[in-house]
Amino acid sequence: MSTTRLDKWVKRNYSSDKSAMFGPPMNREVLNKQFLKWIGSKQRLAREIISYMPKRYGTYIEPFLGGGAVLGALSPQVGIAGDVLKPLIELWVMLKEKPETLVKYYTVKWREYIKNRLETYLQVRSTYNASPNPLDLLFLSRTCYGGVIRFTKEGQISTPIGPHTPIPPAAFENRVKLWSRAVQGTRFLHADFQETMDLAKEGDVVYCDPPYLYSQSIVYGAQSFSINRLWKSIERCVENGTKVMLSIDGSKKSGHVKLYLDKPADLFKREIRMRVGKSMLRRFQKRGLTMTGEDVEDRLLLTW
Repeated sequence: MSTTRLDKWVKRNYSSDKSAMFGPPMNREVLNKQFLKWIGSKQRLAREIISYMPKRYGTYIEPFLGGGAVLGALSPQVGIAGDVLKPLIELWVMLKEKPETLVKYYTVKWREYIKNRLETYLQVRSTYNASPNPLDLLFLSRTCYGGVIRFTKEGQISTPIGPHTPIPPAAFENRVKLWSRAVQGTRFLHADFQETMDLAKEGDVVYCDPPYLYSQSIVYGAQSFSINRLWKSIERCVENGTKVMLSIDGSKKSGHVKLYLDKPADLFKREIRMRVGKSMLRRFQKRGLTMTGEDVEDRLLLTW
């Protein structure tokens, strides 16, 4: 079901008092208010992904946190979220514990940016590359091209400035307040996905959104990512009684190119195809060119 059709279905059938009929309850305020602009963000798909989760679960675990769209929309009472990018995890901890610091920094930089866009952007990017930190990463995610945080082999962010104007401080402050409340039950870890997934127990739910095999080689951590290690971690989770969901490549070129996935037999019980729309990574790569025929499709794999 496409996101548009799903939205219409939800408005007709999914009032707040009927939330248990359609997966676990969701944080509607967060659904359409993205905290970070981030490559591969599941902001448009979060509602649909959550709809396939069990209505009841123990701990929600997300080992490839990134922009955290599903985490925010779910707003779990008990959650664990990890990522290998240290400044990113530091940013999420700051959102949880010191949200006012994010608002103050963003406000100062936004005002500088409005006066001199390119100079401010290059200064922030240079400061981050000299000493990676959560505050500069936040502003770069909001001002770089399409939220595509592209890294060089040396670990430097190289993404150019985006053509858009970042949201004003008042709107950003509103989002920070919403998201800060949404993550109060979550513990954040600077950790490899295997370490995070090994914390899963019977009755928990793990949602994996790793670097995509066919399109995200420029993303941090993608160069060292091993899909075979992920298969083994998922297998251990299943043996422990944990339910696992995995978002991964489906098709590209508007369905004309099907992407092969060499996954273990019988590990996943269901596969759902999800329409993503135009790929932001492809939009970044084809700046100024038409995006006709560039729709992509994800697959959502479930172990139950």
